[in-house]
Amino acid sequence: MNEISAQIDQYLNYLMVEKGLSGATIESYGSDLARFHRFLSGQKIKRVAEIDTAAILKYLLRLRDDGLGIRSRARHMVTLRGFFRFLVQEKVISQDPARLIDLPKSGLKLPDVLSVTEVTNLLETPDTTRHKGLRDAAMLELLYAAGLRVSELLHLKLRDINLEAGFVRVFGKGSKERLVPVGGKAREKVDHYTKIARPALLKTRTSAYLFFGRAGRPMSRQGFWKLVKQYALAAGCGKTITPHTFRHSFASHLLEGGADLRAVQMMLGHVDISTTQIYTHVARDHMKRMHEQYHPRG
Repeated sequence: MNEISAQIDQYLNYLMVEKGLSGATIESYGSDLARFHRFLSGQKIKRVAEIDTAAILKYLLRLRDDGLGIRSRARHMVTLRGFFRFLVQEKVISQDPARLIDLPKSGLKLPDVLSVTEVTNLLETPDTTRHKGLRDAAMLELLYAAGLRVSELLHLKLRDINLEAGFVRVFGKGSKERLVPVGGKAREKVDHYTKIARPALLKTRTSAYLFFGRAGRPMSRQGFWKLVKQYALAAGCGKTITPHTFRHSFASHLLEGGADLRAVQMMLGHVDISTTQIYTHVARDHMKRMHEQYHPRG
């Protein structure tokens, strides 16, 4: 094992132990770094100190020549940025050779979002005369109201939501905790569900989870995705909708309404504000359309 390979192993171990990232995420980073290591070997670069900005740029060009799209190259660059920041932090190197390299332009695909009307129509679709309809209405409303990731919604415990105070406690990536406000509509639907539908669906069982599937365990991601697709179809929405579309729409609608970017970052649980900034492009497009539509010289 040469020096670069050893540092990659140390970085992946750091992500697992210190950052608490999931196995799938670490595997993805490991795959990207293994490819970078193979490239360096081909360039006869055997030590971390020998990696300069020119070598990284040459690697990005190699990825392009190998047929990787802009988004994939951007992902590789994000991986390298994290790796070199770690090496500086650990004082393995004194200067970050990746610090001056921007992500490939358009490397982050703008997310698909729903209009406020489309969201409203979809949220009103579940049949709330049925217990499962009450549950589904509460799940969809809370997903949009708090901008939750699907896994965060499905693993919420009953104790994590405070309807009286109007917030939900969320454990996101790396088990990081955040508090997110919950509006009146969502509180109303969740309250209705917990008082009427939840006890009826549990029957004689018990569950710590706010929402649950069989045996009181969390519903599967696939199961919830099927529900979303069914309700999108019933609502007559022509767009391709996934559970994550609600999170995209949550962020974009807040920014369109004038919310502060830092506040949205905190609510989404983004560590890096650059991840949140992608939604400003969506909000900017919305403002441009409004200007063209309503300004007398638009």
